[in-house]
This record gives sequence, structure tokens and C-alpha cells, in this order.
Amino acid sequence: MIRAAYSWLFRTLIHRTDPEWAHHAGIRAIGLAGDCALTRRLMRATIGHLDAPDVASMPRKRKVYIGERLVPGRLGLAAGMDKDARAILGLTAMGFGFVEVGTITPKPQPGNDAPRLWRLMDSRGLRNRMGFNNEGADAAAQRLRDLRSTRDGRAAIVGVNIGKNKTTPEERAAGDYEYCATLLAPWADFVVVNVSSPNTPGLRDLQSVEHLRPILLAAQRGCRSSNRDAPLFVKIAPDLADAQILEIVALVKELGLAGVVATNTTIAHDLGDGGVSGAPLRERALEVVRLVAEHLDDEQVLIGTGGVFSADDARAMLAAGADLVEAFTAFVFEGPSWPGEVNRELARGRA
Repeated sequence: MIRAAYSWLFRTLIHRTDPEWAHHAGIRAIGLAGDCALTRRLMRATIGHLDAPDVASMPRKRKVYIGERLVPGRLGLAAGMDKDARAILGLTAMGFGFVEVGTITPKPQPGNDAPRLWRLMDSRGLRNRMGFNNEGADAAAQRLRDLRSTRDGRAAIVGVNIGKNKTTPEERAAGDYEYCATLLAPWADFVVVNVSSPNTPGLRDLQSVEHLRPILLAAQRGCRSSNRDAPLFVKIAPDLADAQILEIVALVKELGLAGVVATNTTIAHDLGDGGVSGAPLRERALEVVRLVAEHLDDEQVLIGTGGVFSADDARAMLAAGADLVEAFTAFVFEGPSWPGEVNRELARGRA
């Protein structure tokens, strides 16, 4: 009922609005609903409830941990939706098994000039060139600290996606990642190094191993600077050559990272600046996930993202070797009841 109503509203009205305005309005609404205990419980009871896992009888292959946390649902929210950690409680109440916030940079930055977000209605995708618009690591750390002071906030599984400021030169990039990790890791269940967004000049060049190594080492120092050693991931682009992907996987194994997030948006399109997400990315994302899974160590976690619109899409990603999946674009197209529906279907099915 809710899914059908949202679908009608999206086709007739929402798709005519400015995409970025709709994005901000949606996050504000989800954040407000999540901040109120009554509406949060109502969302969880009606659309977001997850089938409680019977851990004792759950097959080993169905148990996925990030660090010491058992993830309650295989589908999580990808970074880019909740850039400033404002709506975590509302998003988890809608049925996401985990939420990745960000990308967060050391200093606040406005991002690129508008327009910078477009809906691709015919292909069920989004194109964005946002440019890491966010309020900075200090503001996000305060919100996460406040979140963790509550029972529901401590129960949420939260990842933090970190990046460098646009004005930071390449030779000082590692310092930006270390600063963010140091400040945010004490309040996060995992940290994701983002060197794969196409919307910050020169950022994707940092995926080469000689540039990536010092960044990952710096982020590791940040994650280990508190009493907690937050699991560290790296997020890679789908546009890398297979040989480059294997070099990164080898580095991830050498440094003992928690795992890999694959993939970010693609620049393999002729629509203009920015990266494309959603259905157009699905096939390449599956290829990359399959390649990474073949070479990553068994104890490392692979989070697959790109074109997941249904439980079948998620199962295909899991079958390719992902341990968990993330989505963003489908949430925009399918609406608030979608994450809970998919996670329940995955829990009851063969995932």
C-alpha cells in the first residue's frame, strides 16, 4: 500500500521537483521522524521491522559481522544520502540493516555549483556532481556522539565515509583522512575511505597504490587512536581496470583492512559531468564485486553496491561474492517501505 502510493506520487509529482531540494526535504523529514520516539516506533512497526535473526540456528554463511557487530539485515544505505549524520534513527527505523553516512571532510565545504543532481527516469538512475558538500567532521562527530548517548543510537550500525577537502593538495591528502578517522572512528562501527568519487578534482588519482598506501595507513592510525579500533574499508570506482582493482585488493590484504566497498558511481556515460548510480551501474558493479570476492581474504568483508533495486538484485550481488549490499538510488525511486521489504525478503529467502 505504502509502496504503491509512493510510486504514484513519485511518477506524478516528485520527479517534477528539483532533485536536490527533494533530497534535502526528504532527509529533514526522515530525521525529524526518527528523532521522535513515537514516530520512530511507528515506522519500525509498520514498514521497517526486520525479522529478528535466530543467531543460534542461523547458518554460518548468513552471519555477517562488521567488527564485533552482527548486522541485522543484509541491505544497508550507501553513503551520499545522509551526508551529515542527521537521519540515522529514521533510516534504521525504515528497515536498513546499517547506514553509511557522509562523505565527510575535515572542514565544511559547499560542494560544486548547482545544478548538480539529476534523475534519469528512463534508466532508473541518478547523475550527481555534488562534490562532498557537508558540514565537516567536527559537526558530524558531535551528532554521532549525541546519537551514541541513547539506547536506540547505540543499537544502530553506522559507518562513516570520509574524504579530503577540495582545497587540500594531493601531498597533504593523508592528513585529511587521518583527521576524519581520528575524530569520527570513536563513534562509528566502521570507517570507509572514499578515494573514488569523480566529483572532487584529482581524487580518483589517489586510487593508485603508491598514493593509496599512505592514505590507508593514515586512516588506520586515526581509527586506532582511541580505545576502539574501528574496522576500515576502502571504496573503489567501477571504472578502474581489473589489474588496478587487483592491486588495491592486494594492498587491502597486506594492510589488514576490514574489507572493500564496491563500487562508487561510474563516469562511463555521455551525460555530462558527474557520476551515474542506479540501474545503469548494475552489470559493471557485479563484475567488480565478483573480481574482488575471488581475491579478498575470507575474513574480510565485501560490501557490494550499484544497481540494487530488488531482493533479486541483492541476491545476485551476494551470489557474486558480496557479504552485504548497499543501495541509494533505489531508495529514491522506490520509497520509504522499500528497505524493510527487501531486508525481510532476504531474511526469509536464500540470501
